[in-house]
Amino acid sequence: MASQFQLGDTRVRVEFKDIKNVHLSVHPPAGRVSISAPRRMKLETVRLFAISKLDWIRRQQKEILTQEREPRREYLDRESHYVWGKRCLLTVSERDEPPSVLLKHTKLHLGLRPETTTERRHAIVEAWYREQVRQAVPDLLAKWQPILGVNTAGFYVQRMRTRWGSCNPAARTIRLNTDLAKKPQECLEYVVVHELVHLLEPTHNTRFVALMDRFMPLWQEHRKALNRLPVRHEDWEY
Repeated sequence: MASQFQLGDTRVRVEFKDIKNVHLSVHPPAGRVSISAPRRMKLETVRLFAISKLDWIRRQQKEILTQEREPRREYLDRESHYVWGKRCLLTVSERDEPPSVLLKHTKLHLGLRPETTTERRHAIVEAWYREQVRQAVPDLLAKWQPILGVNTAGFYVQRMRTRWGSCNPAARTIRLNTDLAKKPQECLEYVVVHELVHLLEPTHNTRFVALMDRFMPLWQEHRKALNRLPVRHEDWEY
């Protein structure tokens, strides 16, 4: 069951769940605010809780709204693109062959058929980024699943608008954002560990934080680094 209320100029979405504690989140890219609350809690109590956290909410929103955005991409020669946190120069060659993407040192080579549209260029590069994440994840799972004592039923890589990753504890699956291939590899590792820990603790409660502190002591630094990096330039919806 979901409800909402206004907190000044901010709309707060509230979802009542079978949980013990209240969980407050501020989401990129527009600073959307959501709260998960126990079913027994009244909406007015949730509103008063949000008011008590207003200063924290405003600080988080300010940080999100001032985050750098990537420029719009047209996939032309000499554009800058990022691969695993490193700036690469795009080179485009037109030829009557199937499309290809090849990374060599600091250059990203894009082979295209003549007259390929910008939308199609985007799809080709996006698929390549997705494959980079898909290839990197198995080694991370092999490393971290024994450490955490968990096993996933599978993982998926897809474009995600407002999250770097998600976990379905019931299905024991995790989902990862394609854009993680643009960020330093330690950011991908942090997100993988974050989602695996959700197999032990589904919510972001104190137990979750304690588990993250135990298994990845620098996780909060990785999270800050990830959220400081430029994010995709697009019109976000929520």
